[in-house]
Amino acid sequence: MAKTQLNVRVDEDTARAARERALARGMSVNRYIEELVKQDAGELGHTFVEAAADFMKQYESVFAEEFGSEREGGRPLREGSRPVREGRR
Repeated sequence: MAKTQLNVRVDEDTARAARERALARGMSVNRYIEELVKQDAGELGHTFVEAAADFMKQYESVFAEEFGSEREGGRPLREGSRPVREGRR
């Protein structure tokens, strides 16, 4: 992959910390910063999953009412791969 140069200005303490952490991990400062950015960018996916889980929890009763009651083990009633709707087939 082609590389692009990116120049940033940070205070001396931040620069020192970046150098020390990169050295401790056995990588260059460039690679260390690149990894940090990739990790941070990956957080978007985690944030989405957490938001979706919160949504499902908030509306759990609505889904249970629409798609059927829960059976033993906390799993919804299903027929094949589709949810069973009470009163409808």
